[in-house]
Amino acid sequence: MSKLIPLACLALIGAHVSAGAQETVQPAKEDNKALQKVTISGGRQDDMAERRNATAGKQVYGREELDRNGDSTLGDVLKRLPGVTIGGGRPGRGGDVRMRGLGSGYTQILLNGERAPGGFSLESLSPDQVERVEVMRGPVAENSTRAIAGTINVILRDGYQQRDVQLKLTDSYERSLHSPNVSLTVPGKAGALSYTLSGTLGKHRQKDFGHAVISDTEDDGDVAKLQEVDERSSGSSDSLHLTPRLSYKFGNGDTLNFQPFIMANRGDTDSRSDLAQLAGAVPPEYNQAFTRTHASATMMRGFGNWLHKLQGAAKLDVKFGLGLARRDSDAVRSQFDNAGTLLDRFHDTDSTRDRSVNTGGKYSAPMGAGHLLAAGWDIETSRREQTKVGTDKNGNAQFDDSGDNLSADTRRLAVFAQDEWDITPQWGVYMGARWEGIRTTSDRSAAAIGGTAAAGSTGISNTSTVSNTSSVFSPLLHGVYRIPGTSKDQLRMSLTKSYKSPNVQDLIALPALSRLNSATRPDRTGNPNLKPELATGLDMAFEHYLGRSGIVSASGFVRDIDNLIRRELSLQQTSTGPRWVSTPGNVAHARTKGIELEAKFQLAELMDDAPAIDFRSNYSRFWSRVDGIPGPDNRLDQQPKQTANLGLDYRMKDWPLSVGASYNWTPAIRVQTSVSQTVEASRKRVVDAHVLWKMTPLTQLRIAAANLLADEASGGNLVYTNGLSQRSTTLNPTYRVWTARLETKF
Repeated sequence: MSKLIPLACLALIGAHVSAGAQETVQPAKEDNKALQKVTISGGRQDDMAERRNATAGKQVYGREELDRNGDSTLGDVLKRLPGVTIGGGRPGRGGDVRMRGLGSGYTQILLNGERAPGGFSLESLSPDQVERVEVMRGPVAENSTRAIAGTINVILRDGYQQRDVQLKLTDSYERSLHSPNVSLTVPGKAGALSYTLSGTLGKHRQKDFGHAVISDTEDDGDVAKLQEVDERSSGSSDSLHLTPRLSYKFGNGDTLNFQPFIMANRGDTDSRSDLAQLAGAVPPEYNQAFTRTHASATMMRGFGNWLHKLQGAAKLDVKFGLGLARRDSDAVRSQFDNAGTLLDRFHDTDSTRDRSVNTGGKYSAPMGAGHLLAAGWDIETSRREQTKVGTDKNGNAQFDDSGDNLSADTRRLAVFAQDEWDITPQWGVYMGARWEGIRTTSDRSAAAIGGTAAAGSTGISNTSTVSNTSSVFSPLLHGVYRIPGTSKDQLRMSLTKSYKSPNVQDLIALPALSRLNSATRPDRTGNPNLKPELATGLDMAFEHYLGRSGIVSASGFVRDIDNLIRRELSLQQTSTGPRWVSTPGNVAHARTKGIELEAKFQLAELMDDAPAIDFRSNYSRFWSRVDGIPGPDNRLDQQPKQTANLGLDYRMKDWPLSVGASYNWTPAIRVQTSVSQTVEASRKRVVDAHVLWKMTPLTQLRIAAANLLADEASGGNLVYTNGLSQRSTTLNPTYRVWTARLETKF
């Protein structure tokens, strides 16, 4: 581990020195020409040029990066990007995507510039369906400023310039299980109508095993309870993704675009849990438990915009969209004692429906060369309807609200203005402001299911209607300084306001019960009184560009966060006795800061007669502190101290082959989440490799291996209250995944 830091730093310094020796200063006239492209050109620049010319800094990763390693999910691509980590889950299995190590919800995920719908995961999206990914460390006014850590904007496949039909056949192999996948992209044109039809059909199979040790220890060292739990599961799921895109160009130059995104998943999982109680006076909850789950999800999201050209190169871009989603799950769990006698049977169903409609627009007008003024609005309304039913073997409700019909309505209104201006050939500035207001209301009406008594009441209030209203004003300032005397060096600076709003589940969620309820495995509820977290951010970066696609950069950031949201544990009395419950609340003030280093270049652009090697490396170091919680581990939840990536790609000169490998590393994490609770997670080391064989100019075969080290993933959760230490330790093995992909054009 200690070798990674100097290696990344040496790569940065060495690349900068080598490039500096060969650098040729470009005339000022050429710089001016590049500046004009930012605001006037309607065509898209290449990835590195777009990153370089943007006043508000962003990183752009196009098809070359998305195709490089033959990844099966978009999350596998993102984990190699600077400052991006994958939280939760197991190495090689994905999880929620995070920037700067911050936990779920701090990173804004956009699809075509719009917020992703509830329940959407980047792990469910194939790279074949994506045109490019934009990573922005600081918020901008035209997007929501709900981006304390940053924004990842996924642009779905368009392919207007594509002329060939593309077919990709993929098979992944893990633990003797095959997961086939087929992807097809068909472009076309009929008069003024251009279209691209893209679709992916796949089947995923997997087996998992987990081991947990649960213990309660008193201050005198006596063990009050000691349990071991082994959990095995196997399942399969089918998925269908469709991302067609239509574009119609009118005679007056107006353009109408529409791109629906349709995703459907169906899956079945069987699991078995074996519980062995090694110490404890109270009998265990069960000896064996068997669960069968069926889950389905269907989501349709439509993105559209009408681009109208006005006089004097001004433009009006009007957006519209709609979303429909339904998620259903049905799980039956049977618990038996050591004699095989049925103790209880739990039947849990969850039916959720989401609907949304949104519109927005942006008026932009050039105010001169290198000066663009824009203003716009966003309006969105959404509704969620959820019914969650939990019964035991006698048909009794497991919690007070079982069978209630929960409906939640969210209204969002935002207005913004921004001014992007290249004041001089050296100075560019972006000034923006955004006001955004959100109102969430929910209503709960009881449904008739087996009476009103609760067999496992959580103690949650039955208030029928709750509401939450918040608004945030975010001034934004970004600047770029192009260092005189060189065309390749520049400095970036940003001062921004951003926020993290509570999600609908945390505001009005129906309870989620834990089958082995304890301080380390509590029930989870919502809190309608949550306020948004507010952050003031400062970002600075130095960038040195190398050749066509290389860069060396060093950046730093600070985020000062108020109204920090954290989950708090409490022991509540219910009709079946005391139960541990986790509830979110605004608890404290926090600060996080960090540095991020990146080096990316082609060796042939720096050295004569060098082999065709592409080199990529990045390293990030994070610090954070939460006030009111004792140190030294009073960090922001789930934030690692460091993360690093190394990658090499080599194209053979005399053979139609290229090979590559990457190494992703995150150290162990230990966080003091409250005065009484500490959470730990093991390090993650993920090595991926691939070989690409170009069989013909139109056909190639890619062989990839993911998670070659197959490290075990472990975690710990310790709660100390009232003289009792309650600890849960988990150990989950991970597995290698082999993938073969045949890609052809015709």
